[in-house]
Amino acid sequence: MSVERIFDELGHFKRFQACLYFAAVFQAIACGIHYLASVFLVETPNFVCGAPANITDVLYGNVSGTALEDVLPSFNDAYSYLAVKTSTGDQWELGRCQSALRVNPTDFLSYEFDGDKTTIVCEQKFVFDHSQVIQSIVTDWNLVCDEEWLAQLCQPTFMIGVMIGALVFGDIADRVGRVKILMVTSSCQFVLGVLVAFSPNYYWFLAIRFVLAMVSSGYLVVVFVYVTEFTGTKVRTWTSMHVHAAFAVGIMVVSLIGYLVRTWWIYQIVLSLVTSPFLFFCWKFPETPFYLMAKGRLREAQALLERIASTNGLECRLRAEDLLEPEDKGASDLLEKRDGGEKQEEGQKEAEEKEGEEGQAKAAEKKLSILDLFGSWRMAGRTIIVWAIWFIGSLGYYVFSLGSVNLGGNQYLNLFLAGAVEIPSYLVGSYAMDRVGRKKTCAPGLILAGVACMLMIVVPSDIHWLVTLLSMIGKFSIAIAFGLIYLYTCELYPTIIRSLAVGSGSMMCRVGSVVAPYCVYLADYWIHLPQLIVGILAFIFGVLTLMLPETLGQPLTTSLEEAQNLGVNAKKKSSPKDSKDPENGLEMAQQRL
Repeated sequence: MSVERIFDELGHFKRFQACLYFAAVFQAIACGIHYLASVFLVETPNFVCGAPANITDVLYGNVSGTALEDVLPSFNDAYSYLAVKTSTGDQWELGRCQSALRVNPTDFLSYEFDGDKTTIVCEQKFVFDHSQVIQSIVTDWNLVCDEEWLAQLCQPTFMIGVMIGALVFGDIADRVGRVKILMVTSSCQFVLGVLVAFSPNYYWFLAIRFVLAMVSSGYLVVVFVYVTEFTGTKVRTWTSMHVHAAFAVGIMVVSLIGYLVRTWWIYQIVLSLVTSPFLFFCWKFPETPFYLMAKGRLREAQALLERIASTNGLECRLRAEDLLEPEDKGASDLLEKRDGGEKQEEGQKEAEEKEGEEGQAKAAEKKLSILDLFGSWRMAGRTIIVWAIWFIGSLGYYVFSLGSVNLGGNQYLNLFLAGAVEIPSYLVGSYAMDRVGRKKTCAPGLILAGVACMLMIVVPSDIHWLVTLLSMIGKFSIAIAFGLIYLYTCELYPTIIRSLAVGSGSMMCRVGSVVAPYCVYLADYWIHLPQLIVGILAFIFGVLTLMLPETLGQPLTTSLEEAQNLGVNAKKKSSPKDSKDPENGLEMAQQRL
């Protein structure tokens, strides 16, 4: 592609690109923040059914006290109760969702009671333990017992918003430009993030977070395209992979702020302010050279080239007109030939021919559908495996992240480690995929994640450090596969259906992210059920990944026949450097999350 000459002349990742890259990626931290903020927004502390007045004694097993606050921190059994005695001599058994008044009890308060009881179902009257969580939306709106499902609905609803936002803003960015979408979505992230804190009720909270999910997803999609179109092929794999690292930093910020701030609406405001400085300079972001050239805005493109050269300390010898594709350049020249009648007629003929060719190309594109991914048995099997990797990558990523607070020990430290472990995973993944291959990096990552999940089941839960270590190994491994699959999918499919393949894979990724919160909630039935599900799927899909062809060193395919023959015929491999087609990073980024 002719526009790629910019990076050969002005640098693939010099001062201008570096400043722009880190500034744009800084706001991606906010995406990680809002994606995982619900971990502490919907935190449910220990609670019991509404208590009678004038309590003098409280008993829970061998733990006793004179007030509920003395015993509630130890009350962690959903199927048990607190025995309490009032100043009038009444004795009650306070459970999570119901209470019982003992009939004719003895004067001495004991935990066990075999006499008659009068059972009363709680009706929006609960007492919460505020020693760890001062306020959450659960304590403010009593989202427990019969309304517990409302609290569990928050994260899946957010992920549905993420799915819709990726589709909507990805398309709009191709129409109005990348910078406008970056400015709008980043501004909305800040405004909506603050508005969430002032939600008057649960339904407003859910609706505002749904829109917040859309704009957060929109920013994440477009920032991948933006940084890709400003960096050269030599660093494009690295720069696209490490946008994920900013997301991981956002997870670490959530754990830190969650530890320091235990009131949900203050916590939400502080999280929204973390990346607010971005709003002061995002308005200065230039449009990408790829977009300007594609829209024929040559004067703006020329000014951008000179600005890049000046910032990088180079002399700009490029002209925007020279970067046009041959057919685009010809069309541009035709517009300038308006002096001679013959030239004008000739230009009209050529323009008509070009329009006819474009019409035929568009007609051919319209004939393509998702069924083309299943055009042969080999391609059908490949597509199923690729979709499975997308699904388990997203499912495993969010199960490890959201479930880290349930590992035991310090939940804030666990979540922080779940974010921190991603950063080295992307470094290892970037290194391995260009040296040992895509398949040989992806498959071991999934298999190792599956093994880690299985080991978490057999390790005693009271050995917190070992359970946490295995969880971090699983998160490290699944993050490698999750970050790699974008590029791998691009290389497995030919040009004519490449965007369709990555787009459909991205949809499977969204399905995994919607399912993940419900998978985490299965721990209420058996603590290891989420690990069992992710472990089995990750291991099976990791083994199936070994059936995919290796694409390291292979040129991008342009036809279905070439794609089908990947890995079948022995071909002379080009160097890894040669296989990194410039379009590769662009198409990968345009389909991101």
